[in-house]
Amino acid sequence: GETLEEGLDHWFAMSEGVCSCDYGFHMAISDWNDTTRRELMDMRARGVSSFKFYMAYPSLRCDDRSIFEALEAIDAMGGLSCMHCENGDLVEALTAEQRELGHLTPAAHPLSRPDFVEAEAVDRYLAIAEAAGTPAYVVHLSTQRGLSHCLAARKRGQQVLIETCPQYLALDDSCYTDDFESAKYVFAPPARKQADQAALWQAITGNVVDTIGSDHCSFNMLGGKDEGKDDFSRIPNGMPGVETRPLLMYTLGVATGRMTPGQMAAQLSENPARIFGMYPRKGVIAPGSDADVVIWDPEAQGTIHYADLYMNVDYNPYEGMATVGRADTVLLRGQVVVENGVVIQEDCGRYIPREACVAEHVGS
Repeated sequence: GETLEEGLDHWFAMSEGVCSCDYGFHMAISDWNDTTRRELMDMRARGVSSFKFYMAYPSLRCDDRSIFEALEAIDAMGGLSCMHCENGDLVEALTAEQRELGHLTPAAHPLSRPDFVEAEAVDRYLAIAEAAGTPAYVVHLSTQRGLSHCLAARKRGQQVLIETCPQYLALDDSCYTDDFESAKYVFAPPARKQADQAALWQAITGNVVDTIGSDHCSFNMLGGKDEGKDDFSRIPNGMPGVETRPLLMYTLGVATGRMTPGQMAAQLSENPARIFGMYPRKGVIAPGSDADVVIWDPEAQGTIHYADLYMNVDYNPYEGMATVGRADTVLLRGQVVVENGVVIQEDCGRYIPREACVAEHVGS
């Protein structure tokens, strides 16, 4: 029910003085109207140049006409649309079907959101973007079918940017069982088949994927996920991921030869900075850029335990996983904030107003 201005003010108040890294905001648009349209330039003036939309979730999703009009308006002011691609009507129908069958455990979650739910929405979003004459940014892509639509659109000449996340590279749908412990894997889109995982890794190796996000959206198991202990559709969708993202990509990607250290740096840092209007202040080591530097220890060995992490959540979906490498030292604007893998300086992050987005795929 908030306006964009109210939403941004709220998140400024939430973040100021308590972030340990520099940050910016995407603004989510769930209600496209004349007020929202007028607010776009105000958002742009305050350093926001990217806007997220949903094609799923009743309280968040926009209809196709709204998406079309919003894409045109956002592109005209140097912004970029980012889309959660799932067909919301199909999700609701398939969820109701599982419940009617008495399938109420987390094992029903992937059955309510199969690959075609994402693929249809990806295809529709790309068609709307083509009609509007704008670039498209697909967030947290999880399926081979969705990927094929993105590649077909690129072949037609569209500017299509692809993001995936570690959960779609590390987990598959075997994690969903009748045991409520598997509620920790209830996120959307869900973990997919091993064939989808393999296709995404191939896309990363081939520089088809532009960015690796986290889709961090954490809920405690106790007092959060357990709201759905008797009905999977009531389990909050989301998982923690922001802190483990580089560790997982090094362990599963660089250490296995699926990606180079340079590709990891590009997909986690340089490409997001370029796309979302932070480059060259961020995303590069160069004269005049912020001295944000990670010194990575490639020989470190470890095991993921939620109790050892800074994320404020009572579980980790990768609990017990053996890892390779770690961020040994981190500099933020030239100041050491992590030393020997330990945060030594907190709450020194600043809001970074962003310039116009640059929606250009630079890979193969």
